[in-house]
Amino acid sequence: MQFLKPWHIIVLVVVLILLFGAKRLPDAARSLGRSMRILKAETKSMVDDGKDAPDDLADKADAKNGRAPLQGDVITPQTTPAADHVRDR
Repeated sequence: MQFLKPWHIIVLVVVLILLFGAKRLPDAARSLGRSMRILKAETKSMVDDGKDAPDDLADKADAKNGRAPLQGDVITPQTTPAADHVRDR
């Protein structure tokens, strides 16, 4: 059972031409295309943001628990060998 038959499409095109006029149809189609591109880009950026989120959530959880991430350079102390003390008996 097919709902969309060829004469449905013809009637739809005629109604669109009557509503918008032949001059405004290309502008309407162009505007619709831009909107679809914007929607696609926003959806993709939302998906990409979701991939980076687990690291950010872990940092935020540590900050809430009072364990803020440390920043800066790691300095390792230089140790000198301890001198052996000879005990006098």
